[in-house]
Amino acid sequence: MKILSPFGPKLGKVKIPSKIISQLNNEVNKIIESKSKIKKRDYSKKVVGQVYQEIQISKNFINKYLKKFISKQVSNYLKKSINLKPKKFIIKNLWVVRQFKNEYNPVHFHDGYVSAVGYLMVPKNLTKSKKKIYTNGTIDFINGTKTYLSNSIHNHKPKTGDMIIFPNNLMHTAYPFNVEGERRSFSFNLDLDVKTKKILNG
Repeated sequence: MKILSPFGPKLGKVKIPSKIISQLNNEVNKIIESKSKIKKRDYSKKVVGQVYQEIQISKNFINKYLKKFISKQVSNYLKKSINLKPKKFIIKNLWVVRQFKNEYNPVHFHDGYVSAVGYLMVPKNLTKSKKKIYTNGTIDFINGTKTYLSNSIHNHKPKTGDMIIFPNNLMHTAYPFNVEGERRSFSFNLDLDVKTKKILNG
């Protein structure tokens, strides 16, 4: 894991194993092929994304394929960031975002204590633009105001397999892109044990 410190809150950047990417993509493909499943798993009303489709992933799937990986990475993130090792992780929710041309996610933050975004599929030439500002399809993390020797924005260009872990209250936004194809990502919000939360809350 690589710990990034572009401003106050720290970010953790890790690589998602190809096996997990395949398992999660296969699960999403099964859901979108079924009208009943896609209706049941529709998560769009609970999140702010101006995107085609947001799909809730079941607890059974999370526990079987994702929980071990997520718990390990979040544990590493907190240990390396603030030298703290929680006793318990509770995955509150995990959903997949299917983003297509001209769609976007406005500036927002999450609930829980720790959140993440992971990329399962990224179109070619995602950042293609008429200008030399390559933010199309990328994600910005935003904190405070730019001052001398201190940035307020950290931009990340997504690649398949990237996962960025961050504090739930860190503002962020995903920009639209103008090429064909799907930018498929997942997000989760995670709660911690009471003792750890007391430490974090001071």
